[in-house]
Amino acid sequence: ANLADDQANYNSILAGLKNASGFGQPGPADIDALLARLSDAWAWLEAHALLGPSVMNPQAGNWQRPTALGREIARDSAAVAKVWAGERLSGDLDPALDSARTNFALGDYETAAFAAMKSVEVEVRRVAGLTNDLLGVNLMRKAFSPKDGVLRDPDAEGGEQQATADLFAGAIGTFKNPASHRTVSFDDPSEAAEVIQLADLLLRMVRTAERRINP
Repeated sequence: ANLADDQANYNSILAGLKNASGFGQPGPADIDALLARLSDAWAWLEAHALLGPSVMNPQAGNWQRPTALGREIARDSAAVAKVWAGERLSGDLDPALDSARTNFALGDYETAAFAAMKSVEVEVRRVAGLTNDLLGVNLMRKAFSPKDGVLRDPDAEGGEQQATADLFAGAIGTFKNPASHRTVSFDDPSEAAEVIQLADLLLRMVRTAERRINP
């Protein structure tokens, strides 16, 4: 079948294969095992929204057609990276990352990565009660300072406190600050998804610090 065909329409694919005369008589002994594997593959296509209900035969629920994403992948094999990247973000994320997730779904990976790290910056400032004149790396260093940082873990060893400050400062410095000053090209959806995942981890740490401050 040609998945690039916008009007492609499928029904009873597996039954049709099993009944096809091209296998000869009697049919191959492993035909059921083969069809089981094809059924698994078909289920994968459906689960990843590459196939969906037909718009040509809506009265029959077992008719299907390629979705827009399915057709895109058929035209460009590199587009399958979107599927793998999307799976990285399939679970629950911190609500502060809703904007990043929306931009990612729209394919605007640069904005998605920037929005994710901006959310970290906003939440660190809010929870630490710091002023708006502190930005980026300086904000992270102040909030997590092993000396007097509001968000530091006083029960953690000094080296761990410093490492946490370095982690936040490094993440903001690497993935937010450059996008604040110049155009940053994010051609790889997997990279953008991983930046959002990193932001989610950092936000979890901020939430933990918030509970520690306000038990």
